[in-house]
Amino acid sequence: MEGMKRSDKRVKEKEDKRFPIAHREALIGIGLVVINFLWWYGFAFGLGDGPVSDYDWIMGMPAWFFYSCIAGFLLMVVLVVVVVRYMLTDIPFDGEEEYRE
Repeated sequence: MEGMKRSDKRVKEKEDKRFPIAHREALIGIGLVVINFLWWYGFAFGLGDGPVSDYDWIMGMPAWFFYSCIAGFLLMVVLVVVVVRYMLTDIPFDGEEEYRE
């Protein structure tokens, strides 16, 4: 790649079919992070404000903690498994092999 100009490199990136796939999958990953944060924030601060005497309890934990941390973790595991299995594409790192779409 020595001697290759920056514009030549960008042209090569545009010709490579892996880059649009990688960008799409990066956006999917960002979406998962946003879902995880909104879930956690909504339950932690939505149910967690107020006096402790008013809290609902689930399995010895405050409901806000159970839903934000325990149920949120389980939800994210299921979402990640579904995304990896059905939405992501297996692409090779070297450009010579064919990949499935």
